[in-house]
Amino acid sequence: KSSVQTIGEEQIQNPYTELLVLKGHQDIVRFLVQVDDCRFASAGDDGIIFLWNAQTGEKLYELHGHTHKITAIAPFSSSDVTEEKTDLIITASADRTVIVWDCASGRQVQKVSCFHSTVKCLTVLQRLNVWLSGGSDLCVWNRKLDLLCKTSHLTDAGISALVELPKNCVAAAVGKELIIFRLSASNNGSEGWNILEVKRLVDHQDNISSLVSVNDLTFVTGSHIGELIVWDALDWTKQASECNFWDSSVHPDVQPEIKLSQSPQETSVQHLTSDEECVFAAVGKGIYVYNLQMKRVIACQRTAHDSSVLHIEKLPNRQLISCSEDGSVRIWELREKQQLPAEPVPTGFFNMWGFGRANKQANQAAKKMHENTPVYFLELVGDLIGHSSAVQMFLYFGELGLATCSADHLIILWKDGERESSLRSLTLFKKLAQNGDLQLKL
Repeated sequence: KSSVQTIGEEQIQNPYTELLVLKGHQDIVRFLVQVDDCRFASAGDDGIIFLWNAQTGEKLYELHGHTHKITAIAPFSSSDVTEEKTDLIITASADRTVIVWDCASGRQVQKVSCFHSTVKCLTVLQRLNVWLSGGSDLCVWNRKLDLLCKTSHLTDAGISALVELPKNCVAAAVGKELIIFRLSASNNGSEGWNILEVKRLVDHQDNISSLVSVNDLTFVTGSHIGELIVWDALDWTKQASECNFWDSSVHPDVQPEIKLSQSPQETSVQHLTSDEECVFAAVGKGIYVYNLQMKRVIACQRTAHDSSVLHIEKLPNRQLISCSEDGSVRIWELREKQQLPAEPVPTGFFNMWGFGRANKQANQAAKKMHENTPVYFLELVGDLIGHSSAVQMFLYFGELGLATCSADHLIILWKDGERESSLRSLTLFKKLAQNGDLQLKL
């Protein structure tokens, strides 16, 4: 029997009771990217990019230009002094091209096809008005797609993820290594840029699978064997780490499962997201909440889904959303456990970083710290069943709802049923009022 939590039909806290199915893609839809408050783009293995209206589900544009699957996509809103603001998106493909599209017209702005390998990630440095492409090397481009500078060939595997850091730096995940690069403007007064490798961090024991910036001081990485490392974003030193996500002895309040061995799929950190307080990690089939100040896991669901969790996001309230290879999308609420004063607090969550030797005084300090910290749990409050295959990722649009994309070639817009019903009633009331005015005039 599966140990995954279930929820009945009465999902009182789940507002998403209406759905709109958006069709158009002919293959797996892997990417969704927000253009503005009301528009988003979708892309996947069919090489086509669609622009959609998040409120109505209307297809705005169908963008053709790539001949192979899309491997990366990024929004790039630019505003020159001489021009008004333009919303652009950049797409990279396995056909070794990168295209910049204008979201207002759906037209190609520029196309580059000088890459020696597939571009796997794109990052926009809005402050510098440049963007970076990561593949077998790291390239820096301006908005007109002029190549400003590039690194030498890194590895055949290439860069799998990029994140912006302070002081014009970026962190690039290359296999097990994390390479810090610094961008600097040329001294000769031209528009040229230089890119310099400043440090290599080799703390991970396996390939880095996820990379996220928390704030100007902190960023976090996760690997295929379940390692999570918290880094200082200014001097790139290791601040804390967690590598026992799957170990039931480390998370004692979770029911242990008897297993002979752990497969990489069960321990891999598929996705990381963060707010200022916590990092939320999708690890195997589970989701974990890691508090950055306490440097420990404060809540977890080891089997949040029947299959690997592919994407996780924190909502503005205390809720989380996760989606999985099993085709489900689930809403969780982070709640504080009501503990009796006499109840012993579990103390094996995480080896506190920096206590030094395990002496009596340190143990007492750790015990006191655990006793004074609240214990949380994740409660399932919503289960969105609509896709028939793996849900790759989703976008949260606030009151406009939630957009999900899947291997079933579909995009689903999940809507707040009560809100949509009241909007329809309001529209009908306005039409009746207008018709009434018209009849009075006649």
